[in-house]
Amino acid sequence: MSRLNHILTIAGVGASAWLGGMVSERYRLSQKLDKPGLPIFSTVSAATPLESAITKPVNRVSEIMRFGFPSLDNIRSLDDFVLSYDKRNRVPNWVFEHITKDSVKKNDKVDRAKCDFYEDKSVHEFFRSTNSDYKGSGFDRGHMAAAGNHRITQQHCDQTFVLSNMAPQVGKGFNRDSWNRLEMHVRKLTNFYKNVYVCTGPLYLPKLEADGKSYVKYQVIGKNNVAVPTHFFKVIVMESDSQKLDMEAYVMPNAVISDDTPLNVFQVPPETIERSAGLLFFDKVARSKLNKINGRWA
Repeated sequence: MSRLNHILTIAGVGASAWLGGMVSERYRLSQKLDKPGLPIFSTVSAATPLESAITKPVNRVSEIMRFGFPSLDNIRSLDDFVLSYDKRNRVPNWVFEHITKDSVKKNDKVDRAKCDFYEDKSVHEFFRSTNSDYKGSGFDRGHMAAAGNHRITQQHCDQTFVLSNMAPQVGKGFNRDSWNRLEMHVRKLTNFYKNVYVCTGPLYLPKLEADGKSYVKYQVIGKNNVAVPTHFFKVIVMESDSQKLDMEAYVMPNAVISDDTPLNVFQVPPETIERSAGLLFFDKVARSKLNKINGRWA
């Protein structure tokens, strides 16, 4: 911890300091890699409680978005998840899910192998990603709302394959490995909490270059210039039987990650993701009311 504290102290000096001390730097130290980092700030953005016009969920959208929308840009609601679509980058801004032990348990009537990736026809063709954008790109079509989180019906699983729920992800070593382990961790949380709310999305984080300046650089793929995020985030709120709320927040680089890297290496303060993504997560829950954040008493 003393080494980490020293890194964070250095990172806090000056406006150009980055959360590399919290995520990428911690990962670099453990894996000897140099990845762009997430900015760290000296203040936190505490969410404030808001009065809800709906005291009880009346439909699936209100259940999923029970604790607030991160933003209101280009909202799409599907049967079992809600997303905000980024028309410029052709990927989601964020995707929101509400999962329970029942919704993620094995269901022999639901078969992922029957699902096909398909275009989102609700998005204008100028701003839509297509399967041809991903073909030959070297990147996977990475789910934001994981197919394994939606097993109640085949249709729920099918809908997770809409391309507006996808972003380009490194395949071997990330999407099929470390990112998958994070998704499985989220599902395992339903064994201990009655409700789990998950917000997932891309990040485009700056990197300090040799000239001493920070730049945001990312690849685009296909004729539609689908953006390849530098990182991905998950912010999770878990509700216990006693209605206590815990939170976990993760940022992972869109890169090959060693299989033996523990998930807690990627835990970050949720407010750093908010500042970088321009989003407010679970804004109907005051941070002061949370029981634990990243496993520590709030």
